[in-house]
Amino acid sequence: MASKPTTAAAPAAVNPREAIVEALMRLAAEQPWTDIEITDIAREAGVSLAEFRDLFPSKGAVLGGFSRMIDKKVLEGTTDDLVEEPARERLFDVLMRRLDAMAPYRTALRRIVFALRTDPLSLVALNGVALNSQRFMLAAAGIDTEGPLGRLKLQGAVIAFARTLETWLEDDDPSLARTMARLDREIRNGERLMERAEDLRRLTAPLRALGRSLITRGSRRARRPARDVADDDRLDGDQLDGDRVAI
Repeated sequence: MASKPTTAAAPAAVNPREAIVEALMRLAAEQPWTDIEITDIAREAGVSLAEFRDLFPSKGAVLGGFSRMIDKKVLEGTTDDLVEEPARERLFDVLMRRLDAMAPYRTALRRIVFALRTDPLSLVALNGVALNSQRFMLAAAGIDTEGPLGRLKLQGAVIAFARTLETWLEDDDPSLARTMARLDREIRNGERLMERAEDLRRLTAPLRALGRSLITRGSRRARRPARDVADDDRLDGDQLDGDRVAI
């Protein structure tokens, strides 16, 4: 009895968004950032310009897509192994896993970082992307980012990781000893900054309460109904008329 022919498995469909991100990183590893055009990326990714435009509005936006791709890899690997450890250790573990996920793209990232150092507008845009990424990195480490000091925590994490990234890009030691030492130092500096911020917030709490009280009192006076003022004026007039009659 003749055996049935084996059917080859169909190749997995390529996610066009990821294909564009990967294409940009391949190009960035081989040529200067400023020489890369969106047509080059589309061609490398095997998508049309129309598909590219539907997914990303610009070359810079593809970097945002790269950041989200790294976020996903880190978050998918999050475990509860360090749940009992101090926040410092949990954050160290999460950010080192982020660097591990970025390792295949280090050559491209080295070129991109060098090119963007002199582009302040791009740096501002990327800071917004980094803030969103660090929001999830801190969440993965079990660190709260809400409340009055939440924004400070986020921006501090962005700066700490950016400084660590500079060391990582030049650290050719497989053990990454310099990188780990830098990350540990930056996290500890961030802890001290947050402690000072918490102390300052506690010390200024009475002043903030007084300020809110004064603002509330002023608002109540400003909202006093006009009819109350009219009633007061009429009352004063009646009293004056009565006085005249008595005389």
